[in-house]
Amino acid sequence: MKRSAIVLTLSVMIAVLLPGAAAPAERQPVTNDSARPMTTDLKAMVEAALDDAARRTKIDRTKLTVLGAESVTWSDGSLGCPAPGMAYTQALVPGYRIRIQAGAEVLDYHAGRRGVPVLCPAGRSIEPVPNGST
Repeated sequence: MKRSAIVLTLSVMIAVLLPGAAAPAERQPVTNDSARPMTTDLKAMVEAALDDAARRTKIDRTKLTVLGAESVTWSDGSLGCPAPGMAYTQALVPGYRIRIQAGAEVLDYHAGRRGVPVLCPAGRSIEPVPNGST
């Protein structure tokens, strides 16, 4: 019984992680002034990040500026924002990076494809995998 639970857990983890590892997302920079349209998923991530940034900074959302929003591949499960003392899955993870100007502050949001954007504190951010590959 215990062995079947382990096999099932590993199978689910492989099914979730393998598609991202087998076909890493192409890095596609998209900013406010870019002619390239954002995907629906990226737009939703930007909207969520803007909502969070407005709530955190108490700055009206219309005064926030999206400096960049892009599809990226993170080098591991930390999504480019490792917390000290934590261990993360060692597999490529497709996701997003969104940078928002809020007054004099730049907020750096990271997300996986199936998650929500999370603010990465200043000084903790790690760049995504260049060109979506290792």
